[in-house]
Amino acid sequence: MSKELLDALNLLEQEKDISKDTLLEAIENSLIKACENHFGKADNVKVTIDPKTCDFEVYAEKEVVEDVEDSMLQISLEDARQKDKRYMVGDIVRVEIKSKEFGRIATQNAKNVILQKIREEERKSLFNQYYAKEKEVVTGIVQRYLGKNVSINLGKCDAILNESEQVKGEVFKPTERIKVYILEVKNTTKGPRILVSRTHPELVKRLFESEVAEVKDGIVEIKGLAREAGSRTKMAVWSNDPNVDPVGACVGINGARVNAIVEELRGEKIDIICWDENPAVLIENALSPAKVICVVADEEEKTAQVIVPDYQLSLAIGKVGQNARLAARLTGFKIDIKSETQARESGLLEEIGYLDGVTEEYEGYEEYETYDDAGDYDGIDEDYDDGDEPYDDGAYGEGDDAGDSFNEDEENQ
Repeated sequence: MSKELLDALNLLEQEKDISKDTLLEAIENSLIKACENHFGKADNVKVTIDPKTCDFEVYAEKEVVEDVEDSMLQISLEDARQKDKRYMVGDIVRVEIKSKEFGRIATQNAKNVILQKIREEERKSLFNQYYAKEKEVVTGIVQRYLGKNVSINLGKCDAILNESEQVKGEVFKPTERIKVYILEVKNTTKGPRILVSRTHPELVKRLFESEVAEVKDGIVEIKGLAREAGSRTKMAVWSNDPNVDPVGACVGINGARVNAIVEELRGEKIDIICWDENPAVLIENALSPAKVICVVADEEEKTAQVIVPDYQLSLAIGKVGQNARLAARLTGFKIDIKSETQARESGLLEEIGYLDGVTEEYEGYEEYETYDDAGDYDGIDEDYDDGDEPYDDGAYGEGDDAGDSFNEDEENQ
């Protein structure tokens, strides 16, 4: 029986991740509970269990008396001396209790105590396991839709992807594998309740940490990130090693690294720019792929005036203001974008000390240039004024800083 018990405890320890000591403690409590149900009390009952062999002994500590008033707590001197002739009145005698003599109800209650302890420890183990993964990205398997929410299996338990944490337009199929960001793990009586997200900005950051070794090792830092889930993300990166190009490391050879993340995010566009301590340079980079004439930033007020060529105004603002909005979130500045003509008419160019003819290099441009998937210039895109996106998934270039490629007037800042 002891060997069978030992094998059962070892199996539970492996499958349920419950320590054997905890299970032995549960068995000890169950035996004491069985004694209490069988005898009516168990104040003087003790249980010893050998953790190596699982041999156990149940006994009651009884006081030696002349006249027995309570047989559960006392033993007569005559009976005590049958065990050992040296016993005297007032001594404590250990009297073995045969657990096989327990009644059916006492045995059932003892069994329930053990099962209850196993369930509690299993819930506690699961909670600790997933609580350690909070704020991390995990891979789950889509189970089913619960109304508008989605049940995601994470291995040992299910998580809930609420409608508010789903990317608009994403539809999942059962058994489909997706990556999710663990928002919160709550401990409940029915086990851990795990809430996950597909829209959280940290999802993109964690994906880059898992995909880009330089980010994971801390060589490249993600300084800032702004996201509109399902549409576009802007991310500012910085390298602690002058020999490592932060944008190139995140993009990868032929865009392999960033494309893997874009695929996981189902086509969401990602702009990767170089972070800079100079807020004006940072804002100029953040507005890429638009070209910027000049940026005047007020660090105290957290505001910035940006002047762009006339033909770049719509590109700088972006479709329904998305490019400017994400740039503002990324930099933390309130950005006011004006075309060169608007700046001249309002006197802003003269106010900030810009001379006439400073933007002669831009004259003659009727359309703007974009990057193709290979990172090369692919000519003209004339659809932007109709509301179409001016750049594709290759907008981040191939190993080059998308921000740097639009910094032709950096010396004018």
